[in-house]
Amino acid sequence: MWSHTKALYISCVIISELWLCSRAELFTAISDVEPLLETHKRIIDDLHYYIDKEETRLQVLKKHLNMYKQEHVKALEDVPNYLGNPVNAFTLIKRLTTDLDYIEDSIKKGTEYIKNITMTHEGVKYPTLEDLTGAAQALTRLQDTYQLEVSELAEGKLNGVVYSTPMSASDCYELGRALYIEMDYTNALSWMMEALRKYKEENEPHPFSEGDILEYISFAHHLLGDSRTAMEWTKKLLEVDPKHPRARGNISHYQKAIDESLKKRRETGEEEEKPKRTKVDVLSENERLSYEALCRGEMKIPPEIAMRLKCRYLTENHPFLKIAPIKMEQMYIKPDIIIFHEVIYDDEIEHIKELSKPRFRRATVHDPTTGNRVPAQYRISKSAWLLDEESPIVARVSRRVRDFTGLSLESAEELQVVNYGIGGHYEPHYDFGRKGEQTSFGESNGNRIATVLFYMSEVAQGGATVFTELGLSLFPVHRAAAFWLNLHPSGEGDLATRHAACPVLQGSKWVSNKWIHQVGQELIKPCDLEYQEEGIIRQIPKPMPKSLS
Repeated sequence: MWSHTKALYISCVIISELWLCSRAELFTAISDVEPLLETHKRIIDDLHYYIDKEETRLQVLKKHLNMYKQEHVKALEDVPNYLGNPVNAFTLIKRLTTDLDYIEDSIKKGTEYIKNITMTHEGVKYPTLEDLTGAAQALTRLQDTYQLEVSELAEGKLNGVVYSTPMSASDCYELGRALYIEMDYTNALSWMMEALRKYKEENEPHPFSEGDILEYISFAHHLLGDSRTAMEWTKKLLEVDPKHPRARGNISHYQKAIDESLKKRRETGEEEEKPKRTKVDVLSENERLSYEALCRGEMKIPPEIAMRLKCRYLTENHPFLKIAPIKMEQMYIKPDIIIFHEVIYDDEIEHIKELSKPRFRRATVHDPTTGNRVPAQYRISKSAWLLDEESPIVARVSRRVRDFTGLSLESAEELQVVNYGIGGHYEPHYDFGRKGEQTSFGESNGNRIATVLFYMSEVAQGGATVFTELGLSLFPVHRAAAFWLNLHPSGEGDLATRHAACPVLQGSKWVSNKWIHQVGQELIKPCDLEYQEEGIIRQIPKPMPKSLS
């Protein structure tokens, strides 16, 4: 098995290098997945032509054709919601990567013709293996965050609601394989178990065997530190395939690992090693638990805060607000977090979306060591930046920000527009630059004093903005904007504003944000007599689980 594993590893590295060169990253924004439906349609058209020419190959091709057509028709009924479903997005990418490769292996000449023709059409995109891996990781992120059962996901259910057709044994197998290659053995094991169940139920040919699934299951157990269970699964593999080329060698390897473990226990008295954690987490365990509970909407702010919150009409800051006041809803006090309702309109949203799409690039994060912007797995989205000068509508939205915040936009950044990808998220972070870190926005305009976050789409499930220190969840409200100050009156960063964008479970999440800097606010937000250090810890009441209310 070791030679097999080594070969697997080398091939994975080579494949990764080849596909990383393309940097398609379609999975990072739902708006970039939508053009794949055109590729989907071209494949349907070319398959029709090919089937007419090659009657002897109809059985395999018609299965794929019918599946593609059914999914395509369903997708066109509501494209954003269809692709906003992570299961649908994953299977669409799979249809256009590994499924096409299977067709090619089955009918080399015909599929080669199809690929050659569709690749020459203008505007047609193909996802890469990187996209398939990204979609697979997104599904497991949703599993972990929203405590979803693999069996439910595999049947197209999200929190008990059916949004898509069930996944096939092949879908589950490829998902498990992608996670195995990424060394996420825990989730790979879950999906391989589901693949095995569906494989036994489906009476049709597959590009893999039951033995292939069993080998992945056994070796995943071994890599998780459970060689005994790996041994049992390998024995089942031998029952299915007595001539399997690696099974007997694997049993010897597992037995050796078991013997070494027993010897160590006898010599040291230590218990057998527990399964290894397969994913590195940048968050502390407590913050991870808090973040995920908030994403699920399981926490509520304490009564001493909730009873002081108010809703009112904003009439100050600008004379126009006297005749057209804005609905203002307090969400938290100290730090103050506010939702302004109906402050961006549908025509403005569509204009901003269309302006942004051609400029979308993978969203990056600030590297505190170098000060550079770099991609990261804890931020999955694409973004673009819009200047006020290039569109009167963008300028109008910026003026409205000035009116309802009462702040100067003299040193504000451009409007950033973001579309979150499959399971798109941004884990807990600060918007302000911390002391001792190099910032990507320089120091001439001061730090980011405030954040304005516009919600530009409906999100069926997930996608909340959560404040992990406060226990506050803000679920997207279409056409509303969230507003908060990132700094204390002293100009030092307020650690209580640490926040995150939760993974999108169902739907396509569009937001835009305006970061406002300190320069120009000297008389609007003056410092007070008490100086607050960045490290000051606010006395924040603990949030409560909703189940206890």
